[in-house]
Amino acid sequence: MPFFWIWDFIKPAIEIVILWVVFYNILAFFEGTRAFQVFRGISYLLILFLGAEVLGFTILSWLLTKIFAISIIALLIIFQPELRQGLARLGQQHLFSITLGEFEIVAIIEEIAAAAYKLARLKVGCLIAVERATRLQAYIESGLEIDAKISSELLQSIFMANSPLHDGGVITRGNRLVAASCLFPLSDNPSFSKVIGTRHRAAIGITEHTDALVVMVSEQSGEVSVASDGRFIPVVNREQLIGILKDLLVNKEKKKK
Repeated sequence: MPFFWIWDFIKPAIEIVILWVVFYNILAFFEGTRAFQVFRGISYLLILFLGAEVLGFTILSWLLTKIFAISIIALLIIFQPELRQGLARLGQQHLFSITLGEFEIVAIIEEIAAAAYKLARLKVGCLIAVERATRLQAYIESGLEIDAKISSELLQSIFMANSPLHDGGVITRGNRLVAASCLFPLSDNPSFSKVIGTRHRAAIGITEHTDALVVMVSEQSGEVSVASDGRFIPVVNREQLIGILKDLLVNKEKKKK
């Protein structure tokens, strides 16, 4: 009997902790995307529903139950891309940890950094997306597929104004450049300034939908930045860019292990 009495006491606490962890991770996963505000609103509705149940507000509880049933169908339709990408990430391993060693990754980083700063000096815009765990096949198919070893010279030639491939972004997979002139989804995050350009929104957009990271050069200012997890990381010089990319592609994976 004492065991069952103790279990009846701690069971609600365990359930509350599990629900809190689940909702926290859902909100953290979608933070910075258009789904974040909706999930936060649903959290408020859930709290209201639980309060109505405790206080015995029968009509309000019935109404909220119907709203939740409709909301589930609406969420599956509206946020299909986010849910699909989220499920695709589950159980996947880091691409670089499978196929490339640290020395090879660093060599790729240096080629990308060299290209970015040479283009920056000329004020030539570019978007270089690095595929990680989430496959970018849908975005690869939107452009022209290429199979070439990553090099600074190749990246520069693609983004020069007289190149037929300079519009859009390029995608790298492992040590290969796999596509150019790719279309990236534009971020509609209201927290970003309305004055940022299409290239900035494309860089953020693909990192909101996938775990890719993007090296971007602004055509207007020649500034270099990195987009990751739906946010921009400012870059001061080439050495800092190399350090940021190493931290995201090498050191972060080491910490996970």
